[in-house]
Amino acid sequence: MSVVSLLGVNVRNNPARLTDKYELEITFECLEQLEKDLEWKLTYVGSATSTQYDQELDSLLVGPVPVGVNKFVFEADPPKAASIPSSEVLGVTVILLTCAYDGREFIRVGYYVNNEYETAELNADPPAQPILEKIQRNILAEKPRVTRFAIKWDSEASAPAEFPPEQPEADLQADEEEYGAEELAEEAEEEAAADEESKAAMNIDGDADMAGTAEAAAADEDEEESDDGSVDLEDESEDELEEEGEGEGDGEAADGDDAMEVDDKPAAAAGKQQVMAH
Repeated sequence: MSVVSLLGVNVRNNPARLTDKYELEITFECLEQLEKDLEWKLTYVGSATSTQYDQELDSLLVGPVPVGVNKFVFEADPPKAASIPSSEVLGVTVILLTCAYDGREFIRVGYYVNNEYETAELNADPPAQPILEKIQRNILAEKPRVTRFAIKWDSEASAPAEFPPEQPEADLQADEEEYGAEELAEEAEEEAAADEESKAAMNIDGDADMAGTAEAAAADEDEEESDDGSVDLEDESEDELEEEGEGEGDGEAADGDDAMEVDDKPAAAAGKQQVMAH
């Protein structure tokens, strides 16, 4: 269990110019008397592709921390535009509010920030060199991304287990009073809805596969029937040829002509080949 819980963050000047200071009103609760101070930091993410453009805007030590609910205002300087790639001054970026105790970070809050010009004309045709005085920032304060870490506080008993035991489902649920709990619940609902859609799509695909399998089986049966028909045709052709051969033999015996018997055998063989070819 965390000794310090973040209850809320209120961005006091939002929206504001890119060159204005950040003013964050932070409310947290402390459950035990702490021996050391809390260290708060605000970081500006200058680029989405590399961490080398991240800027630590300011840091603040808060202490001694009394037991109970505490509130203070964290003011931080704006980012240095010279340290941000000119192609990434405008658009969406992120600021990170973190808190650590004795060098161990236990909470991190991320906010999306949208930087754009104050006028529609400049947004439609932005200049090659950004005009910092006319850029406005807008922090999406209603949708924070909160991440918590289990750390050791003052006593060994508060240290996280190396292999934590299994916890009941009630312990896995976020506290309603904790900051960002509503956003976590919304994300869980969205993931559940996405899973249901995926299952429905899989059922549809499965039905289609079954239908295709049935059609393939029917086609195989047709082919087998066709093969059986060709065999019957061959047998019938042979029977007809034998009957014709017998009739011709009788005629030859009556006439006594040996030359006709020699000529009829190739003809019967040629007739059989024609039937098989057909």
